[in-house]
Amino acid sequence: MILEHLVDGVQRFGQLQRGMPAVTARMLTRQLRELEADQLVLRTVYPQVPPKVEYSLTEVGRSLEPVLSQLRTWGEWYRDQLDPDPAQRSTRTVP
Repeated sequence: MILEHLVDGVQRFGQLQRGMPAVTARMLTRQLRELEADQLVLRTVYPQVPPKVEYSLTEVGRSLEPVLSQLRTWGEWYRDQLDPDPAQRSTRTVP
């Protein structure tokens, strides 16, 4: 989910948090640190007051864009499969 937000470009912590309201600040911080340790996310700190921190995808993170797109497509297809109307389900095909 974080990677999907960063595909659109550089984001600050607050922007990421607003984009994922169900995620706590603590969990978002932990996940960002893990993604940074995995070299998927770049954390840039600007030495100013108040501190400014931006997050972006690294080259390795950018290489996941096609996979993220496919996962989104599959997730939307799967959500449609859970539709309680059986008439709708029978006409849908797997992406």
